[in-house]
Amino acid sequence: MQAANWERSKIMKTDDLILEIQSLPVEERARVADSVLRSLNQTASEVDQKWTRLATKRLQDIQTGSVKPVAADVVFNEIWHRFR
Repeated sequence: MQAANWERSKIMKTDDLILEIQSLPVEERARVADSVLRSLNQTASEVDQKWTRLATKRLQDIQTGSVKPVAADVVFNEIWHRFR
């Protein structure tokens, strides 16, 4: 029963917080929204950073000639024939 009361109390606090945020000037609401969205997307940001590092490395590999690029149509044709 205590868990249910705690959940109800938590919801009321959340509702109070939402009402408080809605009473702020638009610039402050935007700041709060930005902060909340950034907190939700932290892992996406880390993933984006890893993809950026990988893409940069692959570009450097192509520019230095350590790998030879293959046209997409060649790759897709090879995959198509392999799994027929």
